[in-house]
Amino acid sequence: MMAAILDAFLSQELDALRQKHLFRNLRILEGRQLPEARFDGHSVINLSSNNYLGLSTHQRLIDAAKQAAEAFGVGSGAVRTIAGTMQIHMELEEAIARFKHVEASVVFQSGFAANAGTVSSILGKGDLIISDELNHASIIDGCRLSRAEIRVFPHKDVNRLEEILKETAEFAGKKLLITDGVFSMDGDIAPLPELVELGERYGAILMVDDAHASGVLGSSGRGTVDHFNLHGRVDIQVGTLSKAIGSLGGYVCGNRKLIDFLYHRARPFLFSTSHPPAVAASCLAAFQVLQEEPVWIERLWENTRFFKAELEKLGFNTGQSETPITPIVVGQGDLAMRFSDELFAEGVFAQGIGFPTVPEARSRVRTIVTATHTHEHLKRALAVLGRVGRRLGII
Repeated sequence: MMAAILDAFLSQELDALRQKHLFRNLRILEGRQLPEARFDGHSVINLSSNNYLGLSTHQRLIDAAKQAAEAFGVGSGAVRTIAGTMQIHMELEEAIARFKHVEASVVFQSGFAANAGTVSSILGKGDLIISDELNHASIIDGCRLSRAEIRVFPHKDVNRLEEILKETAEFAGKKLLITDGVFSMDGDIAPLPELVELGERYGAILMVDDAHASGVLGSSGRGTVDHFNLHGRVDIQVGTLSKAIGSLGGYVCGNRKLIDFLYHRARPFLFSTSHPPAVAASCLAAFQVLQEEPVWIERLWENTRFFKAELEKLGFNTGQSETPITPIVVGQGDLAMRFSDELFAEGVFAQGIGFPTVPEARSRVRTIVTATHTHEHLKRALAVLGRVGRRLGII
């Protein structure tokens, strides 16, 4: 029986969400993650998926997963440091390192675990973290777990960042400068060249979370480091296997010493069962597709340019987006949720996002186009967005 104090707390919090029109039921996907899919019994154009390149349903990945499951079983049976490191896990880490032009990589169970586990293992009391204010929650949690001192600079404000670096120039411990490569709510790109220069000038370790740049930016989707031609100048790169790669997991890459250290100290790596062989095999196949089938990234960016231009013609506020993540900012949480619900009722799934994920005044629906959307999908979605946006007074 639930303790009365917990029951009262949960009821109060859930009631508050309902009163603010922020309580959401999970949308249930029926079938595959496609550009037009069935959620909750409705066929909708899907503008809420991170499946940027459509690789979650690519036949090469499916075949690789089937073959690995048949050959190696459905699970690894242990954590990596005991009996759960299979040959296919090592092959995946070696493939990622080659792809990213670094010495080594380590795969985690999720991108969240990769960020939180890395920051909390390499930093501790007496160290300093300098973080962009819009960094992902996994970075924020990793910073808190580390128990290091945390300084936050305004979003992409390199002048304020340099002031902080000057103020802490004599700091005795390690200094970590950390940023998203592409920011997940606004779709803008970090000013990485400036961050690299400042990090080098003031002796800070530089870490970039490229979750939303992996498979999207750079040659064959190698991310922001490749996009800005900064190979060898970023100490720690984090990526995901759960978005454009189409499967599941996260990874950290850098020099061999970094990866060997994480093998021994990163708690999510040490205390989580390793990936099923089918997952590792599908990720391996995805990196092959990225390098052998450039058409998917080309289509992604063609669709992105078309969709952004049409949203701007309609008069929507899309913020500072530079990538396939395109927010439609409406400024009120309850309005964002109503906008999302009415879009869904008319055949477009674009998730509403409000506080605390974003500030109340920046509440929005977030749209993401993929390589597998057709122009017909996007035109239909734009027609619904325009109609509902006008009806609600958003445009």
